[in-house]
Amino acid sequence: MTRGHQPAPASGTPGRGSVGIGQVLDELSPEFPDISPSKIRFLEAEGLIQPLRSSSGYRRFSAADITRLRFILTAQRDEYLPLRVIKERLEALGGSVAGAADGAVPPVAMTRSELLAAAGAGEELLAELEDYGLIRRARSYGTQTLSVLRSAVQLGEYGVQPRHLRVIKAAAERETALVEQAVAPLARQKGSREPALRAARDLAGHIAALHATLVEDGLAEAGLASHQPHAGTPHGESPEGRGLRSASGR
Repeated sequence: MTRGHQPAPASGTPGRGSVGIGQVLDELSPEFPDISPSKIRFLEAEGLIQPLRSSSGYRRFSAADITRLRFILTAQRDEYLPLRVIKERLEALGGSVAGAADGAVPPVAMTRSELLAAAGAGEELLAELEDYGLIRRARSYGTQTLSVLRSAVQLGEYGVQPRHLRVIKAAAERETALVEQAVAPLARQKGSREPALRAARDLAGHIAALHATLVEDGLAEAGLASHQPHAGTPHGESPEGRGLRSASGR
């Protein structure tokens, strides 16, 4: 992964301007009260930060390291992003994180050619995804667009074309509308939007988990999964006698 701080000197020792973990906590704790040495060590263990070590083994943080930490903590607090997604965003950003002086989470802005190169996709595929509304044509593209395009490339290896993905887009729109309806009372309340945002993230996670379970059950019934359908799901004739069913169940 491209690191957000400057490379270590050839000697492997921290350069000038590096600080210890205590000074990092002093700088970040007013903005992020829950930060702690154990949390910083955890982020290091997960590969999101890579501070240098002094000759005595203590962690030493550069200004770029602190900016990277602020980026991670901001993404967790304001967007409730899991570490996996934050790590992907950091990888897409590369060293540009160090330029975010205010610590705000900057959007990834890729040109069309940069997007295609990052996804390993062709112009024809991107144009089709735009035609079917899965990607919006724009002057610059972010990490979410990159994720959609990469998924489309992988699905294309199995013969799944952009026109087949309209059903997924339609389902996502219906699920989004369901979440919006459920959190509407919280969203209308005065004050912080955090309760509504947290509820929306939580609901979306439960819906995604349910969706995955139902797909797994469907595959099991079609004889395309190694486990049996979950208790309570419909059982019919055996997969051997039924053969492959269509998505409509016919």
